[in-house]
Amino acid sequence: MKAVRKSASKARPAAAPASSVKGETSSNAVHPTQSSSWRHWFEQFARTASHAAGKPAAFFAAVTIIVVWLISGPIFGFSDTWQLVINTGTTIITFLMVFLLQHSQNRDTMALQVKLGELIIALKGAHNAVATAEDLSEEELAELHAHHAKQAAETLRRLEATHGTKAAAALIKKAADIQTRH
Repeated sequence: MKAVRKSASKARPAAAPASSVKGETSSNAVHPTQSSSWRHWFEQFARTASHAAGKPAAFFAAVTIIVVWLISGPIFGFSDTWQLVINTGTTIITFLMVFLLQHSQNRDTMALQVKLGELIIALKGAHNAVATAEDLSEEELAELHAHHAKQAAETLRRLEATHGTKAAAALIKKAADIQTRH
């Protein structure tokens, strides 16, 4: 992984202007700070919004808004406008949150892939090609999954043969308990 990091840093030095980076658009080349400041602002906003949306307070705020809307129904005679308010509000919020949450999900997935890749590459005996499994087609992933499921079944069979079925089940349960604690 160190070699990969070194080659990546050679490919784009920190001081390289945005216009010299292959694949950058001309608008980024003209205003690199404007583009990066918007990107940074959006990333911060998406991270904060996603974090806040997952809090119990956000859920209770949404419930409160719905209760207030329901209570106000008789006041407004359950009119079309009264219904339109909640429909429009929820549609707009849902529409915007899809993009914010997808951005956060993409970022989290990429970070997880990098961490897993680092672990796979660092392990002796591991197949380094697995570190880039996210780039495989669905068929290739299915084949890889089947291969690893077969290996897991073989490992379980060997474990049961050497330690017995009950001992193997106890070892598997102990490993699962350790993993759920972390």
